[in-house]
Amino acid sequence: MSLALAPLDLNVEIEANLPCRKFDPDLWFSDSPTDLDVAKTLCGDCPLRVECLAGAVERAEPWGVWGGEIFERGAVVPRKRPRGRPRKEDLARDAALRVEAEARLAANGLATSRNAVRLAA
Repeated sequence: MSLALAPLDLNVEIEANLPCRKFDPDLWFSDSPTDLDVAKTLCGDCPLRVECLAGAVERAEPWGVWGGEIFERGAVVPRKRPRGRPRKEDLARDAALRVEAEARLAANGLATSRNAVRLAA
């Protein structure tokens, strides 16, 4: 008696090893800036990071971490701010992080101008 085996689906095997599948999904949609930074870090080694980011940009994802970037209201933001009025040094750091996020998007071929991808101010 022989058993017929279905062909191995490599996509299932790859998906099982993705950080967003191995860890708590709430981490990628947290309200905590620290949790979102952890999620961004976990996305760094993901083999589907670029495709995930491109899909999120195309769909204008309303929120969460996609492809190692934080989305808020359909725009890429350099970091999630805690509630309340930001400090002056936080505003300066946000400006520097915004430039860094634009560079990462451009490096992945996702944005060459501000019209291609909306970056939150």
